[in-house]
Amino acid sequence: MKHHNFKDYICIGLTAFCVLAAGIAFFFCLYEMDAIRNGINNLFRILTPIIYGVVFAYLMSPLYNHFTRKLYPFLFKKTKKEKKALSYAKGLSTLLTLSLALLLVFGLIAMVLPQVIQSIIGIVETMPRNLQNLSVWIENLLADNPDVEQVIMSYYNDGVKWLENWAKQSLLPNVQVLVTGISLSVMNVINIVKNLLIGLIVAIYVVNSKEIFISQAKKIMYSILPEPNAAFVIDQFRLAHKMFGGFIIGKMIDSLIIGVICFVGMSILNMPYVMLVSVIIGVTNIIPFFGPFIGAIPSALLILLANPLKSLYFLVFVLVLQQFDGNILGPKILGDSTGLSSFWVLFSILLFGGLWGFIGMVIGVPLFAVIYHLIRLTVNHFLRKKELSTVTEEYLDK
Repeated sequence: MKHHNFKDYICIGLTAFCVLAAGIAFFFCLYEMDAIRNGINNLFRILTPIIYGVVFAYLMSPLYNHFTRKLYPFLFKKTKKEKKALSYAKGLSTLLTLSLALLLVFGLIAMVLPQVIQSIIGIVETMPRNLQNLSVWIENLLADNPDVEQVIMSYYNDGVKWLENWAKQSLLPNVQVLVTGISLSVMNVINIVKNLLIGLIVAIYVVNSKEIFISQAKKIMYSILPEPNAAFVIDQFRLAHKMFGGFIIGKMIDSLIIGVICFVGMSILNMPYVMLVSVIIGVTNIIPFFGPFIGAIPSALLILLANPLKSLYFLVFVLVLQQFDGNILGPKILGDSTGLSSFWVLFSILLFGGLWGFIGMVIGVPLFAVIYHLIRLTVNHFLRKKELSTVTEEYLDK
């Protein structure tokens, strides 16, 4: 019979204790899920400025790195000192990047916001007349088909009555609630502005110290894992950075171009609500796959109220625009940045959109691309250990 020494009993006891502790922790998490969720939400609320700062720094990094690379050789020739030249290059790059970013944001707000507000006011003011015009247009269109006209006008009148009842019974009696909500919204806006300002300060620190943070992360990784494993993990983080940076920044540039093209095209076609619709199309285009539909449907309904025929022209224009984006512009800017098939793109948008809303729909594709890549590496690793093929096609007939 094999005899166990004292160390074996210690190992067995520690293992049993860890298993028991993990089981207790698991059941505690199940019973206290709401408290844990609230704690996580509070933590994220407290760290909101830090999160904003890290996101800003990540988006600013490509432009910041470009300026630093261009300024450093020039400043080194002037100072003849590496550290001094690098310090000056970082400072000037931060100033230029932040200035350009703020100029772009405030410039877009100054150009877009007044016209968007004007469009919304116009929609509210002309709503009764537009509804009446739409009713007359439907009646004239279906004049030769009285039965169809009766059915469609019945649904149309029901919709208009529901809208009127909602305004009278729900909107007007709750004006006080709305005023209170507006007051709370003002406080929320102040809080958001505060977080954004702190986030900008954090972004300046992060973008100038990112090399130190990366070095510290690598140091921790090499201290915890064996050297080959640490190098592997770092390589996967580099790949994730490449996927996220290439996809998100590329998608933002792509959506900005699509918004501008939409504005120019709608102006040429003399469409109503040009700026408002262009902003909707540009913003929703950030969402892969579903973005064109999410933006086009409400925009077409808005134009339908003003001019039904132009609503049809708009749908044709958006269809052509999205074909141009999907087949020419998008591939030129994004390339094959994720390597996912159309099915997995759809799956990732539905999954992460359901979990995190709009943000999940935006980051879902690159995030799932990283997960998919890691799963593929793991599967291929175990197949090689079993001396089996890693080629998917070879498993079709097995």
